[in-house]
Amino acid sequence: MDVEVSRGAQSIPRHSKEHKACYQFTQQSLPACKPVLTPAWVITTFLLMGVIFIPLGLITLHASENVVEIVDQYDTECVPEAFRSNKVAYIKDKLIPKNCSRYLKVYKHMKAPINIYYQLDNYYQNHRRYVKSKNDRQLLHGFGYNDTSSCKPEESNNGLPIVPCGLIAWSLFNDTYTLIRGRSELQVNRKNIAWKSDRDHKFGKHVYPFNFQNGTFVGGGKLDPRIPLSDQEDLIVWMQTAALPSFRKLYGRIEEDLNADDVVVVNVTNNYNTYSFGGKKKLILSTTSWLGGKNNFLGLACTSVGSSSIFISMVFLLLHMKSPRPYRETSYLYGWKQERHVQLKR
Repeated sequence: MDVEVSRGAQSIPRHSKEHKACYQFTQQSLPACKPVLTPAWVITTFLLMGVIFIPLGLITLHASENVVEIVDQYDTECVPEAFRSNKVAYIKDKLIPKNCSRYLKVYKHMKAPINIYYQLDNYYQNHRRYVKSKNDRQLLHGFGYNDTSSCKPEESNNGLPIVPCGLIAWSLFNDTYTLIRGRSELQVNRKNIAWKSDRDHKFGKHVYPFNFQNGTFVGGGKLDPRIPLSDQEDLIVWMQTAALPSFRKLYGRIEEDLNADDVVVVNVTNNYNTYSFGGKKKLILSTTSWLGGKNNFLGLACTSVGSSSIFISMVFLLLHMKSPRPYRETSYLYGWKQERHVQLKR
C-alpha cells in the first residue's frame, strides 16, 4: 500500500526523496545511555548497599549510645498537690511561689561541655499565624522600620510600638534553672547558645527592647531594656521556631565534668504556662558526640536499609540460580514475541 505524507495542500509520495528526508527529520535517532540491568549488576548493587549501610548504621548507633542524657519531666511534679486539679489557676496566680527542686542522679560520667535543654511537648510553634507574627526588619533596625502590621495582635501597647513585636517574642520561655552539686553551684554558661549568623545578621546590635510585656495581658518572659537584641540569646534561640510539636531548645552549658553517682539539685522557677493547652515541660542534661545529641533514628534507618538490601540481593541470587536466563534471550519475552509477530505480519 502506497502511503503519502501531506504537506499543507500538497501530498508527498512515499518513495520520493522528500518523503525520506521528512521521515528522517521526524524520526530522529539521538544518542542515549541505556544501562542494561543484568542480574549480576542488580545483585551486586544491592549487596554493596548492604555492605556500606550496615557498618555506617552501627557506627552511628555507637556514637548515639555514647551520649549520656538525663531527662526530667517537671511540669506536674512542680505543682503543689492542692493545685493539681486546677493547674491553670496555679500558674496564673502571682501570689503563689513557683519554686521547685528536682534531684537528678548522674548514672554515667558526663564530660564537659554538658548542654542544658528545655523541651516542650504539644506546643505548635509551626502554626501559620504564630510563625508570621514577627517583623524581621524591626528586629534588625528597631524603630527605623515602623510597619509592624505583621506582628498583630502584639504590635503596640498604649499607642506605642513594641520592640520586639509579635507573638513569638511575646511567648518567650521564662522558666529558670539553678544547678547545685554538693555545696557549690554549677556555673551555667549562657553565652554563644544562639547561631552566630542570627546574632550578627538578624538581630540588631543597636536595637533595645522597648515597651515589651508592659500590657495588662502578660505572656512569657521579660527582656532587659539595657541589653541589645543581638545579646539577648535566649530570645534568639526561642525565635528559631520549631517544625514539630515536640522540640528542644538550648538553655546553657555546664563547663565542668559530672561524675557517676553525682546528685545534681535543680532549683526550678516554674513560670511558663503550658497547662492551658496540655503541654509538657522537661529538663535535659546531655553530652554530645561527633554526630550531635542522642538520636538513634539515623543509625536504625541505615541498619534497616542495609539489612533489607542484603536480603533482597539474596532473594534475587536464589531466583537467578533457580531460573537463569541468558543475556539477550528473547524467547522469554512472550509479549515481545507477539508484538514482533504482528509487526512482521503487517
